Amino acid sequence: MNAAVRQFKEQSRQVSGDLRHRKLIQTALGKYEVKRDEKKAAFQNWQAARQAAAETKWEAINHLDQHLVDLVRRLEARGTIVHWASTGEKACEIILGIVRDRKARSIIKSKAMTAEEIHLNEALEHAGFEVVESDLGEYIVQLRKEAPYHIVFPAMHLTRGEISELFARELGSAPTDNPEELTMIARRALRQKYITADIGITGANFAIAETGMISITENEGNARLTAALPKVMITLLGIEKVLPRLEDLALFLPMLATAGAGQALTCYNSLYGGPRQPGEADGPEQYHVVLMDNRRTELLADAEQRDALHCIRCGACLNVCPIYRNVGGHTYGTTYSGPIGSVITPHLRGLQDWKHLSYASSLCGACTETCPVKIDLHHHLLQNRRNSARQKPSTAEKMAFKIAGVVMNHPWLYATVKKAVRVFQPLHKLVKGTRLDPAYSWTQTRDLPSAPPQSFKEWWKDRAT
Repeated sequence: MNAAVRQFKEQSRQVSGDLRHRKLIQTALGKYEVKRDEKKAAFQNWQAARQAAAETKWEAINHLDQHLVDLVRRLEARGTIVHWASTGEKACEIILGIVRDRKARSIIKSKAMTAEEIHLNEALEHAGFEVVESDLGEYIVQLRKEAPYHIVFPAMHLTRGEISELFARELGSAPTDNPEELTMIARRALRQKYITADIGITGANFAIAETGMISITENEGNARLTAALPKVMITLLGIEKVLPRLEDLALFLPMLATAGAGQALTCYNSLYGGPRQPGEADGPEQYHVVLMDNRRTELLADAEQRDALHCIRCGACLNVCPIYRNVGGHTYGTTYSGPIGSVITPHLRGLQDWKHLSYASSLCGACTETCPVKIDLHHHLLQNRRNSARQKPSTAEKMAFKIAGVVMNHPWLYATVKKAVRVFQPLHKLVKGTRLDPAYSWTQTRDLPSAPPQSFKEWWKDRAT
């Protein structure tokens, strides 16, 4: 059992047994569902919107080569410096090079899941640079020295009281349970960071091939300040974020807001196409865009599962997943949690090391049903399971299926096993849930179904006589 599997099992057992934590998450996501359904009802036809979004992303991903060329050509025409990063390590290296060339001292950063994916903050801090998260939720978890809990709501697992204690300890503020006061405490601490930062780093929600522009959507205005005040702006994005046309945002921006946060439209929606132009009041003197692959083209080559690249990182599948709602975001041990994380993490980080995530599912299909771009998530989880078994079947699995094959192919043996199960069932009850139980991994949390006193075949034979 590798470290990732061990950590998942131990933490899921601990978190699922924490009733206070479960109630906190269930309450938060229950409120989200009410708002999401209200905003979905405002669409003329939500299912038609999903289909249109899925078809647009299909076009974008299946013609990604051409769209990336168009995007880069138009970005560079306005003075943007574009970098290609084949791996996460290469992306970190590029960004570190920019920071060193500018002799920067401090960096302000807005929310970027791609940066979390490649552990960019750790790389910059290890090199001696100060990095401050400007998104409130990200800033809170950064002060706690932990990873974001959720793709959209990084600190949703914390109460106001816990945040107040954190600010009192780290920022020296007075205790308060008032959300506005807590926000102002963080705001006062962050404003000075914007002013003194030499470099601003952002993520991106979409990249428009037609116009060569980067679309960033947010609720706090922190990404705008991150882009406007420092002299150098760096945007890190995965290559799958490309959309073909500017008009596509008319669908994707309200869809992202609805599915992600139950909003009609996110508060701030900005487009960036290059460094500050003559006559413009603000913006960076130098703008860098880092286009990162990091094994995305390997997923693109998989015709069966490439639609996982359609993901717009709305977090809707996490919000409805019964596993996520009980074990929480940190249990997954990886940047992308929930159903979408369980599908793409084995592709991004190695199938054999992360195949266990694809088994952390009830296969209820709620994720597929809610996905705004119609990714076939629950079937992809099954495909990951199949692929991992084909690639490296375990000795125990091979032996179990060989024995099952022999039993199933010999009716007399199958009948003998059925009778043996009934005979030994009372003995099983004595060891149920203990290490002596051969079905321990199942019975420690579930009941093993009782064998029926009579099979259908036996019942039919008795009936006929």
